Amino acid sequence: MDPDDIEELAVELQGKTVGGWGLVQLAAGTGFAAYVMWAGVLMPGFRRVPLKLQVPYVPSSAKQVENVMSLLKGRSGKMVDLGSGDGRIVLEAYKQGFRPAVGYELNPWLLRLSNYRAWRAGCYGKVFYQRQDLWKLPLLETKLLAELPDEARVVTGRFPFPTWMPTTSVGEGINRSWAYDIKTVRQTRHNKPEGCPE
Repeated sequence: MDPDDIEELAVELQGKTVGGWGLVQLAAGTGFAAYVMWAGVLMPGFRRVPLKLQVPYVPSSAKQVENVMSLLKGRSGKMVDLGSGDGRIVLEAYKQGFRPAVGYELNPWLLRLSNYRAWRAGCYGKVFYQRQDLWKLPLLETKLLAELPDEARVVTGRFPFPTWMPTTSVGEGINRSWAYDIKTVRQTRHNKPEGCPE
C-alpha cells in the first residue's frame, strides 16, 4: 500500500462512525490478537510444567532486580538464573561483574527477547541464555544441595524455597527476594531432630 492510498482511505473514513458491527469487529480483532500473544509468547513455557507448579511469566521490576543484586553484593563468580524470563537479572549480574552469567528458560520467545535485550545492551555473546526444562530435573532443592559448594548463595525472587530457611530477605510483596547460603542450609537441615518434617 503506497502513501497516497493510505491518505485516500483516511479521508474516506474521516467523519464516519464505527457503529455496532464495527465495535464487534474491533472486539473480535482485539481478542484474537490477545490470544495469539498468549499462544505464541506465554503458553510455550507452560506446556510441560505440571499444573500445580505453573508459574506465570511476570517480568522482574527494576526494584526486584535491585533486591536480587543487593543479596549478591560482595560476591563474585558464576551466576545462574533458573527461569530467567526476559533476562534482566542475568544482564544486570553481568554488568556487576559476575562471570559467567547464564539464564535458563523454557519459553523460546522469552529466550529470543533475552538475547535481543543482551544485544541492545552490548552484551550479546557475553551473557548466555539456554532453553532448559527445569521440571525434568530432580527436585531442585535436593539437586542444589547435592551439587553446590558451601560458599554458594541461592537467591530466589517471588517464590521462596518451601523447606529452606532463608539467610536473609529483601523487599516486600512481588519484589521480595530471599537469599540462602548453602552452608547454612546444610547445617540447618543436618541439625534437625529426628522425626521433624522438612
